[in-house]
Amino acid sequence: MTTRTASSPASGGIDPLYWKKIVVVLCLGWAVIWIYRTVLTPIFPEIQATIGAQSDTEMGLIASFYFFAYTGMQIPAGILVDKFGKKIVLIPGFCLFIIATLLIGNATSLHMIYAGSLLAGAGCGSYYGSAYSLSSESIPLEKRGLSTAIINSGSALGMGIGLIASSLLVKSVGMNWQLLLFMITFLLVIMTLVFFFVIKSAPKQQAAAQAVTAAPEVEEVNQNPGGLFSLKMISAYVMYFATCYGYYMIVTWLPSFLQQERGFEGVAIGFSSALVAFASVPGALFFSRMSDRFRNKKVSLIIFLEICAAVMLTCTVLSPDSTMLLISLILYGLLGKLAVDPIMISFVADNAPKKGYGTSFGVFNFFGMSSSVIAPLVTGMISDHTGSKVMGFYISAAILVIGTIMFFTVNVLMKKQQAAKPALSQ
Repeated sequence: MTTRTASSPASGGIDPLYWKKIVVVLCLGWAVIWIYRTVLTPIFPEIQATIGAQSDTEMGLIASFYFFAYTGMQIPAGILVDKFGKKIVLIPGFCLFIIATLLIGNATSLHMIYAGSLLAGAGCGSYYGSAYSLSSESIPLEKRGLSTAIINSGSALGMGIGLIASSLLVKSVGMNWQLLLFMITFLLVIMTLVFFFVIKSAPKQQAAAQAVTAAPEVEEVNQNPGGLFSLKMISAYVMYFATCYGYYMIVTWLPSFLQQERGFEGVAIGFSSALVAFASVPGALFFSRMSDRFRNKKVSLIIFLEICAAVMLTCTVLSPDSTMLLISLILYGLLGKLAVDPIMISFVADNAPKKGYGTSFGVFNFFGMSSSVIAPLVTGMISDHTGSKVMGFYISAAILVIGTIMFFTVNVLMKKQQAAKPALSQ
């Protein structure tokens, strides 16, 4: 009965298909964002032909500036979402994103690209808290994991399109790289219009959805007096930082690693890098479905996937040939960040205070995305000093292992200790 009533108000009370429309729209939103995020990385040499030769550290700062602004916006945007609503925060953010892509498309210097990256990050910063507070309130509880995986598959779709399109159109066909930015601008305009017409502003319905979707088992978890900074939430923040570190190192530097250290050329660079994204879709759908079916096993599933991801990051640089390297990338995509993301988001939704979903997801994503500011810059500095990015992969794997150990300690060992206390008292 609880689940059935949850889907009615969450769907807007009028349109029973509203939550499904939200899933599709948010998936497409991530796709456009990720096309932008990945379209520049395979074509750093072509960009330098326009703006002049730069070091790996300076080129890595393009991603770092974007993620610095994106990360800095997470908590403020989350608070604004809770106060003013998703639509009011989301649409102006995408308008700023549009201005940013136009600026980068007209860039004649690295500093102009840096400025555009900052604006793009600030604009995109409105998306995460809006998207996942909207999905958490709109999607029925029993559909949350799978639906979140579908939403996140937009990231994989956009990543694949961005990597392949830039490699194919710029490296193979010879298109001007700046034209790609104008194409992205057009897509952003379309998405902004979609947000305007599809997303409903209904504070009362949203409040009702928050009250109903808090199932009894979830409400029991949320009685933890720590709220946003309970031990479980802190463990989720640490785990997401570690997860994102390796992923954004891959997103930023994998094309360059394949080209400079493994001899990949042309469209093969983008296609091989995109394998991570394409492999993540079936992995995310499968494991999120498992998470929905076995809700009490979410923690164990997260730990299993994170350990596998750390192993695959290491295998990527240890692979003796291209075949083993590609297999490692496919398995990383299948078992890595995009596969674990829906389960982590569901974990946070279960344990976060229900009166402030936007703030909760903003804080969660702030900690995760702070690693995306660090990883591109650190790996670029390592490359400049050693001539190789291999150490960057090892550092990513080590951070992931440390984060997994901390997550395991809080959510598994502490649970066993708490379960043992009543037995001892008796």
